[in-house]
Amino acid sequence: MTREAFDAELKELRESLLRLAALVESQIQAALNALRKRDRAAAESVRSEDQELNEIFRQIRERSFLVIATQQPVARDLRNLMGVIYIASELERMGDYAVRIARLTGTLLELPDHLLRTEFGIMGELAIQQVHDILDALIEQNEVRAREVAARDDEIDRLYHRVFDDLIREVADGGGAADETLRGVTLMLVAHNLERIGDRVTNVAEDIVFLETGQVVELG
Repeated sequence: MTREAFDAELKELRESLLRLAALVESQIQAALNALRKRDRAAAESVRSEDQELNEIFRQIRERSFLVIATQQPVARDLRNLMGVIYIASELERMGDYAVRIARLTGTLLELPDHLLRTEFGIMGELAIQQVHDILDALIEQNEVRAREVAARDDEIDRLYHRVFDDLIREVADGGGAADETLRGVTLMLVAHNLERIGDRVTNVAEDIVFLETGQVVELG
């Protein structure tokens, strides 16, 4: 493979990666909208569209491994290909968390309607903004911005621990009512998946730093 052909392959892989990232951002937004609006159809749509996301991820991974196996790239070329694989894996996991939130929304829809805690809206908006900003850092190939995005994960973690502790107390004070217990546990899982999206964004930030500098860093 010539230098020009390799660069064209890498360009197409990066374009596919950005398409995957945009779809993940859309899926997270849709899952949170379904949760807030108690929209069963929207939740089901998130689950069905996960197949497209998984297919893009599969294509990126297989194409990257094929280039590595056939061309045996070294130095920065290999780093770029491995970076694409790492980031695609993290994005695919974020998509899984969106699907889990959609499934948990289905569980909540079987229970009496209760006002959703404001922290869920805040955590959701923070998570969406994190995904959006890390996508910008990826497009710009900007490792400084990636570090800045990762540094904001502490706020999601703080809200998660507060919500989790409050829900534990609510379940304990609920007198063992089945609906209240199920609702509390389900919301704990929603909060956990939102928190994990933030963690995956941090991992992508680390991958961007690796791509641009060759340094392996811990930003969490």
